Amino acid sequence: MVRDPEVRKLVLFPEVDEPRVRSIRATLEACEAADVLVANCRDEAEAAREIVDADALFGKITPALLAVARRLRWVQSATASLEHYVFPALVEHPCELTNMRGLFSDVIADHVFGYILCFARNLHRYLRQQQQHRWAPIGGEGERSSFAGGPCFVSGMDRAHQHVSDLTLGIVGLGHIGAEVARRGLAFGMRVLSVDPVVRESPPGAEPPWPLERLEDLLAASDYVVICAPHTPRTAGLFQRKRLRQMKPTGVLINIGRGAIVSLDDLVAALRAGELGGAALDVFETEPLPANHPLWDLENVILTPHVAACSVHLAERHLATLLGNLRRYVAGEPLANKVNKHEWF
Repeated sequence: MVRDPEVRKLVLFPEVDEPRVRSIRATLEACEAADVLVANCRDEAEAAREIVDADALFGKITPALLAVARRLRWVQSATASLEHYVFPALVEHPCELTNMRGLFSDVIADHVFGYILCFARNLHRYLRQQQQHRWAPIGGEGERSSFAGGPCFVSGMDRAHQHVSDLTLGIVGLGHIGAEVARRGLAFGMRVLSVDPVVRESPPGAEPPWPLERLEDLLAASDYVVICAPHTPRTAGLFQRKRLRQMKPTGVLINIGRGAIVSLDDLVAALRAGELGGAALDVFETEPLPANHPLWDLENVILTPHVAACSVHLAERHLATLLGNLRRYVAGEPLANKVNKHEWF
């Protein structure tokens, strides 16, 4: 590996635990860059002293830190989301910003399909009935076929339970997470549509992504609409009442992107008016969701407390992403997960 001689100091802030610091030093040594100073800062005051002559930072950059940084070239965020991270001076600064996208894609896609299967097979309703000790097939017990005749006609019970491979999945944002959701949809035999402002290719079997201007077409065609987009200046408030009315009245909205994308007041109003079939949310405009919020009491809503990304594998992936970019940086190679700072992703 060819060492970039300009790499001299890496600042870690907030403070990183010792096992990860050892991994960082070992990576630098393997890259023939053991002379690079690693400053593991306990507080912002120490970080402000160390960042003056540092060329890289892992963790949280603040306006005060950026203001005193004289030679900063690379900032690695510790998170994938950046709406809480970027600020005007950072956007305009020439340093490269990279994030942690790609860590959660598979587990979040699994969570999405937990929602879809619950709605398709009415599992969320049956769980409530189980707590009430109540036997009540959706569609009506009277619609059950007899043992003598067998399932020789399409019953009300049949119509009340969806056949997943008959359905269309619409994905808003075909990045890492959206692509994994698409792959699972294809595995279930669904038709998969998507819109994305920059992605031009979809997983094999899915239709090519449409531009964001065709979002209305996607909403009208989809049985399940999954928001996988990040919070950016363009996606904030994207789903309000007018947009929700563009969905099928039987459609289900799923949001695992960011809470700021969906107006909860408008969503509640649309659900109460019967303008869509249901909603499943893991992210919210306000977190925690207040205990008196009307969403808690709607039968056609599934709420989870921002847990879609939870997995025992994330910590190792997080470290691997940092170390991979550290190797690239020391070698002067293009960094992974580079961010468009103006767009926040």
